[in-house]
Amino acid sequence: ALKDDVIINKVGGRFKLTALIQKRWSELLQGSRPLVKKADGMTDLELIVQEVLEDKVSIDYENSDVPTPDKLE
Repeated sequence: ALKDDVIINKVGGRFKLTALIQKRWSELLQGSRPLVKKADGMTDLELIVQEVLEDKVSIDYENSDVPTPDKLE
């Protein structure tokens, strides 16, 4: 699923997807509840991907250190 252009384009690129996954994974490890139903045998990474695909998590650019395209120039 991570190689699929749909999820990459949904968040704006591979770097942003990686940053979002890392942030969400950290939240889950600290005790945050999943935002989608976790199926039997589903890994945390698969859970995060599903959350992204269902628009349950996204990057909050105003409160994030992830650069937006206009800040890269």
